[in-house]
Amino acid sequence: MATHSDPAVTSAARFHPLRIGSLSIDPPVVLAPMAGVTNAPFRTLCRRFSAQRCLYVGEMITARAFVDGHARTRQLATFGAEERGVPRSIQLYGTDARYLGEAARILVEEDGADHIDLNFGCPVRKVTASGGGAAIPLRPRLLARLVRAVVVAAGRVPVTMKFRKGVDDGLITCFDAGRVGESEGCAAIALHARTAAQLYSGSADWPAIAALKQAITTIPVLGNGDIFEGEDALRMMRETGCDGVVVGRGCLGRPWLFRDLCAAFDGTPIPAAPALGEVVDVLREHARLLAEFFGERIGVMHVRKWTGWYLRGFRGARRVIDALCRVATLAELEAILLAMPREEPYPLTALRAKRCKGGQTQTVSLPPGFLVDRFEDDREIGGGDECADADEAARHGG
Repeated sequence: MATHSDPAVTSAARFHPLRIGSLSIDPPVVLAPMAGVTNAPFRTLCRRFSAQRCLYVGEMITARAFVDGHARTRQLATFGAEERGVPRSIQLYGTDARYLGEAARILVEEDGADHIDLNFGCPVRKVTASGGGAAIPLRPRLLARLVRAVVVAAGRVPVTMKFRKGVDDGLITCFDAGRVGESEGCAAIALHARTAAQLYSGSADWPAIAALKQAITTIPVLGNGDIFEGEDALRMMRETGCDGVVVGRGCLGRPWLFRDLCAAFDGTPIPAAPALGEVVDVLREHARLLAEFFGERIGVMHVRKWTGWYLRGFRGARRVIDALCRVATLAELEAILLAMPREEPYPLTALRAKRCKGGQTQTVSLPPGFLVDRFEDDREIGGGDECADADEAARHGG
């Protein structure tokens, strides 16, 4: 395992920038779209730590809710003031080609999106049970129709797609999904190297990323899973041959991970992990940004879940987190945070700590008859994006 003093981090071979259509991403690092996480406030923090480098994908929005003008969905699709002049990216979810195409058109023509990612990996039970998310790659012809609708509507704006290795070990879909993305005009594809049944448990299957890279040769293949430190990204690229890395839960409560990743790819020393006082300062700024974006009441509700991610592993953190989860105002939050000792060093054991429901797995729910004629049938099942609050159904499962 690499550490901040590991010379391997500072001896990185030069990797090429990631090309996604007309976009050039250097270093080849992408923030994974995560529901309930990668809204404008968090993207702003990550951009600051990386001097506006990398590609930061906005959280998933549901196509039908967006087209129908659902207020919460429209808000999540907005970009922050500091996102002017940089690639503006967002993830789109849906099971209906008409709504996906129309949502893509609006995002490009009216909202100025520079990149659209498609979610075909959500493992949430309510989503897969209605034929959405990680279930869609089980039907390659349906998948192709959905991808085609967005690629056509997006025009010059590059479209990518993110998916999982499969539904479970008996239903591996990533190769079919990759071939669909390649043939239907995607500018790149990204593989989260776990199955939907795994959720976020166990280790990511990096050899699956290597196998997909061997199978898909005309567009970039990105790898996602178990990037916790700068050296992890270099090692993934060396071991799998992938063209870039997608960083997900390793950056929760650690937006400075993108600073570390830039240093690793630049071959320069990775900065020391922040002491508690620095972490508290970042958490306070995150809370301020959330309050500006959502309003103080909703912003403070959002920041509660972040406190455990930021303070994980620090001495006495559990007691403080319990208190922080009850705050109702920014003033209450600040009073607790400012009383914490500033000099406590960062707990290095927290660098690789799982920031999700660790060992949990599931049996994936699918619609009745979904596996029948799955290679011939391109029918839209419906339901996966039929309600305006479908975003909430997948809020923690991207």
